[in-house]
Amino acid sequence: MDQPEFQIEIRPDGQVKVLVKGVSGQQCMSYADLLADIIGKETSRERTAEYYEQDAAVRIQAHQKRK
Repeated sequence: MDQPEFQIEIRPDGQVKVLVKGVSGQQCMSYADLLADIIGKETSRERTAEYYEQDAAVRIQAHQKRK
């Protein structure tokens, strides 16, 4: 994906759930931080598999360079 995508769910009790798609690693956390600032109180944060994709790719590249 070229652009980040945000899936936002507002529950009947007022709780907001946001899913950031299309970015991985620390960039994803930056978007999550921004959204948390906009929404207000953050009660929890979960990292999806997409969060770890960039970090894994960087480790593989670093390992290949050492060979």
